[in-house]
Amino acid sequence: MNRFLSHTIFALAVSCTAMTAPSMAASRVAAVDRIVAVVNSDVITSVQLRDRVEQITRQVQRQGGQLPPADVLERQILERLIIEQAQLQLARETSLRVDDATLERAIARIAENNRISATELRATLERDGVSWSRFRDEIRTEILLTRLREREVDSRIVVTDAEIDNFLQNNPDAFSGSEYLVAHILMRAPESASPEQIARLRERAERALSRLRAGEAFGRVAADSSDAPDSVNGGSLGWRERDRLPALYADAARDLQPGQVSPVLRSAAGLHIIQLVDKRGGAAAGPEQLEQTRARHILIKTSEVLSDTDAEARLRALRERIVNGGDFAELAKANSADLSAARGGDLGWLNPGDTVPEFERAMNALRPGEVSPVVRSPFGWHLIQVMERRLQDVTDERKRNAARNILRDRKADEAYEDWVRQLRDSTYVENRLERE
Repeated sequence: MNRFLSHTIFALAVSCTAMTAPSMAASRVAAVDRIVAVVNSDVITSVQLRDRVEQITRQVQRQGGQLPPADVLERQILERLIIEQAQLQLARETSLRVDDATLERAIARIAENNRISATELRATLERDGVSWSRFRDEIRTEILLTRLREREVDSRIVVTDAEIDNFLQNNPDAFSGSEYLVAHILMRAPESASPEQIARLRERAERALSRLRAGEAFGRVAADSSDAPDSVNGGSLGWRERDRLPALYADAARDLQPGQVSPVLRSAAGLHIIQLVDKRGGAAAGPEQLEQTRARHILIKTSEVLSDTDAEARLRALRERIVNGGDFAELAKANSADLSAARGGDLGWLNPGDTVPEFERAMNALRPGEVSPVVRSPFGWHLIQVMERRLQDVTDERKRNAARNILRDRKADEAYEDWVRQLRDSTYVENRLERE
């Protein structure tokens, strides 16, 4: 199963308002709203842009990051809003939606992860000047964009055994435990960019590289120059195992010492510069014995014609039949939307981490033979039955599964960047901010 993109809206929402609610209201009264961009049939207003700029500014200041000049930051965030709006339009046009029950569960998980109740979460947000309705809208949007990515990109990623063999052969030091702290600058290229466009991008990249070689801080140059969404955070990708970096970055970082900067790199997405900020670890793992679980499941996916509520009700009815003596395998063959349906829902032997957290938590709570309650994951609704458990030496298998996940993540990230670029290029955009 593909990895689930975890939601971090709570931290963002709590950090997004240092001003009080009355002062925000006053600023809204004083501001004159106007259209700063047209995105197909929708608009982005100056108030929307200003709110997002203020949110990002407070977030970066709290994290001690460096901000670009105000006009550069405004342009960067407007571009981010344009891409977000284009994605939301596509979700709306294809009837992708997030119902209230899903939203409430997500908010409950956010509160639980922050070790507070939903009531305390609401009080915290409102004390910091974030209205409850605004917070709910942000969560709904985050879930919707995640589901859109899963449908349009992640679900189409395929990793072959030959690709895994090739990765393991060419990366003998893989899974050594080495972690890299990398920052990057991206000069995004439009789809089917002309030689002239690439030449202009290269000029921008070379100017940025010259500033870096002259001793300017990478975070400052990234904030000024990068087209990546993380530019306002100095382009930092955080600590990652080298194998978890994009292949282009992993190969470049191998030849760098901490503090060094790469030359300009080229990919389908555009031009890149990376800095290896630091690295740590490196002890290779020895033989590994793990408890494996053999499980089977029935998956019901939501769609334009099947809501979350209906999918959950359908699985509850199937569970009732199984508890009363129904054959799990036969019901899986007849009802499951997963490729495992033909095998009666059998997923084979699973290692810890092979499934998304929601699925794994429910599975681990079961005794052999026991059927779970209805479980929600990013892929839909599940019934899970544990068939048996065993201890197994999984060193080689673990490496192959880890390689598969690495390759899938790399492909998904690259495919997502390409998909976003194509969506942006096919969207009608009238940027009125650039006229001023």
